[in-house]
Amino acid sequence: MRIQVPFLLLFSVFVVATCGLIYELVAGTLASYLLGDSVTQFSTIIGVYLFSMGIGSYLSKFFNRNLVAWFIQIEVLVALVGGFSSTLLFLLFDRVESFRLVLYLLVSLTGILVGLEIPLIMRILEGRFEFKDLVSKVFTFDYIGALLASIIFPLLLMPQLGILQTSFFFGLLNAAVALALCFYFKQELQWPAYLKVTCAVVMVLLTLGFVTSERILAFTESLTYPDKIVYATSSPYQRIILTRNSRDFRLFLNGNLQFSSADEYRYHEALVHPGLNAILNPKKVLVLGGGDGLAVREILRYPSIKKVVLVDLDPEMTRIFSSHASLTKLNQESLLSKKVKVLNADAFQWLKNSTDLFDFVVVDFPDPSTYSIGKLYTNTFYRLLQQSLTPNGLVVIQATSPFIAPKSYWCVVNTLKSVGFTTLPYHAHVPSFGDWGFVLAGSSLHLNVNKEFSKKLRFLDNPTFQQMRVFPKDMPALPTEINKLNNQALVHYFEEEWAHYLN
Repeated sequence: MRIQVPFLLLFSVFVVATCGLIYELVAGTLASYLLGDSVTQFSTIIGVYLFSMGIGSYLSKFFNRNLVAWFIQIEVLVALVGGFSSTLLFLLFDRVESFRLVLYLLVSLTGILVGLEIPLIMRILEGRFEFKDLVSKVFTFDYIGALLASIIFPLLLMPQLGILQTSFFFGLLNAAVALALCFYFKQELQWPAYLKVTCAVVMVLLTLGFVTSERILAFTESLTYPDKIVYATSSPYQRIILTRNSRDFRLFLNGNLQFSSADEYRYHEALVHPGLNAILNPKKVLVLGGGDGLAVREILRYPSIKKVVLVDLDPEMTRIFSSHASLTKLNQESLLSKKVKVLNADAFQWLKNSTDLFDFVVVDFPDPSTYSIGKLYTNTFYRLLQQSLTPNGLVVIQATSPFIAPKSYWCVVNTLKSVGFTTLPYHAHVPSFGDWGFVLAGSSLHLNVNKEFSKKLRFLDNPTFQQMRVFPKDMPALPTEINKLNNQALVHYFEEEWAHYLN
């Protein structure tokens, strides 16, 4: 008479698959946050993880006795390594020279342990079920677990728990299954008390980690940022940090400085006023990115402006800059203006579906460090921009540093030209960033940018702007590839140039 397959063992397969994929997604997400270039990070981590699972599967043949005890111990190790891996990586980032080595070692260790589990559980079950049914059920539960993980991670776990709590939660799930197996197989285990205590201790550690994860994250960030952190939160898209000292406060997204309140006016005056000043009675303006409202603040200086549409992906960004006292003071409550309409959407998709025409478009995206951002610098996107401009409309694009990343900067210029834009490249010194580049573009052959600027501006005037249009001999125009959706040449330029500069 064949013994019925216990549901707990099949549930263990489900947990192994779900938790294993979650740890893989956590590692990929964390790596893309810290290192940029999400496609490269996810690709290499998936490859290393699957290869390591193969090693684990191979090593499983050397386990010949006490299979249930070994499975329980491996499950506990997976809980410990997977649960604490994201915390360890946050602590070590910027504190070890070979962070990537640590990252891939943890991914490899997790993959090896997970790779051991499925072969072991199949061998535990082989005497209890026919082989064809065993394979069918085990892999059915395995694939269902993987599907569940891939759905709940972006839609539920990241928005609600964040990276650290997600890791701890699934570590707890691994440890809980291991403890349940201790009770279920207590007659077959040589040291049931030892295994139960081990599971319980690991569960206590993971529970403490889960409960204190925000404190852990705050501690790791206090080591990273020299100034006092006055606000920190995670959105589904990024980690948002606001720091303050006696001189200024600074905004960081995923660890990258976005502005300093001491000199952001230089950046935003350079971004907005050359273009708007060249348009006769601009009425309707589109801002893509710029969820901080600082570009909108400058736009609202023009009395002729009737409507500003701001499209920013992250609702958390626009919420903070509409409600945080220090930030609304800095942007002069621009996002609360009746003239301003704030939309939280993907700029690419929104622009593709929009039929509105604008006199001026401000493109204030983060630097093209990943393919998801790089698509917003492609010739395809710039064609969409053309369709959204009035006949005499202009667009301005922040385009990284022409000194640190010259190929990246001129790639933006050349890509704009490739779709028929007339371009006017210029750059400005922003102390927090160094020399920073912008590109003004339109359909007219001659951009009239020689009108007098407002006397109320703190940085920009006509003599200054004339200097900004001059590129010295160490920043010459360069030939580059055109940035297209299918090659993302700009991301490669950017990653190479900034990596060389930072190293």
